[in-house]
Amino acid sequence: MADERFDAIVVGAGPAGTAAAYTMAKGGLKVALIERGEFPGAKNIFGGVLYRKQLEDLLPEFWKEAPLERTIVEQRLWVLGEDSVVTLGYRDNRFQDPPNCWTGLRVKFDQWFASKAEQAGALPIYETVVTELLRVDERVVGVRTDREDGDLHANIVIIADGVNSLLGKSLLLHREWQPDQVSLAVKEVIALPKQTIQDRFNLEDNEGCTIELIGQTAGMAGLGFLYTNKDTLSLGVGVMVNDLREKRIKPYQVLDSVKRHPMIARLIQGGEVKEYSGHLIPEGGFDSMPPLAGDGWMVCGDAAQMVNAVHREGTNLAVTSGRLAGETAIAAHRRGDFTYHTLDAYNTAVKASFIHRDLKKYRGVHGLLGSGDSEQLFDKFPNALNEAIYQMLLVDGVSKKQKQKVAMRLLREAAGGNMDLLRLGIKGWRAMNG
Repeated sequence: MADERFDAIVVGAGPAGTAAAYTMAKGGLKVALIERGEFPGAKNIFGGVLYRKQLEDLLPEFWKEAPLERTIVEQRLWVLGEDSVVTLGYRDNRFQDPPNCWTGLRVKFDQWFASKAEQAGALPIYETVVTELLRVDERVVGVRTDREDGDLHANIVIIADGVNSLLGKSLLLHREWQPDQVSLAVKEVIALPKQTIQDRFNLEDNEGCTIELIGQTAGMAGLGFLYTNKDTLSLGVGVMVNDLREKRIKPYQVLDSVKRHPMIARLIQGGEVKEYSGHLIPEGGFDSMPPLAGDGWMVCGDAAQMVNAVHREGTNLAVTSGRLAGETAIAAHRRGDFTYHTLDAYNTAVKASFIHRDLKKYRGVHGLLGSGDSEQLFDKFPNALNEAIYQMLLVDGVSKKQKQKVAMRLLREAAGGNMDLLRLGIKGWRAMNG
């Protein structure tokens, strides 16, 4: 690769990087989109849900051609007991027109999305690792790659290389993420006939359903998910790394336990595992977000810890941050100024967006997950809630008043007593309300 100059270089062809590259290329900038994988999506794990609004801001009516799986019309929350489940769900056909979100597979979607950036004029450079940032007087002026003669120069570099951002570390934006700031997610893609999926999940045609799972994670802070694709299911679980390290449990063991749960086993019965993958997910939230811009650079997506763990949203934050970074780069080129003085407009734009507001609202969740209450929240409470409801619904001659006392006793014991129950309730309320 010969030494070459661009208006902007984007490192990482995930949703954030591709959104930035598409925005800038469409705005007339000469853009290089660098990806270490064989193709965009090759290195990604995705559960996963794609939201309409943020993508539509870039590509109107993109869903008419994008490789999407199913339109989500129903979302469920399952609190798992040992062999039972407490369910909460919402279904609304209004989610179909216009669609609110879809299930998707990143291996398909990322390639399609990157092709749109290419069509807009971005130069794809795949199977290429960016080894370091090039700097002159502390200003970023390009990247060095693992290719021979692989230095590329640009006025702006947009860093979108994922949660374990090596370039972010080189800028001292963060050190190694602490074990309580990331979770390790493992996922299987399980093949089932399309009609079988529709029958088991009460769906028609291309309707889809998502199920979020709480419980049966061996007392560790973590959530599971089961999402319907066209002819596959995405089943996975993400658990905080600090809990995995402390309990010395392998993540695939947690996933195997979830698969054996009778309520999950009946939904995946007869399925064939087509894919197994694992990936780190940023969980630190608002207080772990690094500086977003500096002289000649901006950072977005997972590399900036932009994940809403409560609502399991990441792709929509990534796409929006990439678009905002791209728009800032266009404005910087118009001014001919690529210093922090101009690129700080990206910080301002993020703060004015839903990204900043949502992450700030849930900034206390990270502290809740890392507070030592994982066993109560993700094991004892789910089991106690299931047992309490079983006792309330069991008609065995015991008075309802007595059953109510039993149910409350079970919940109190799960928390460690009345005061701990009150303490957890207050902590939970604060964590969910900024």
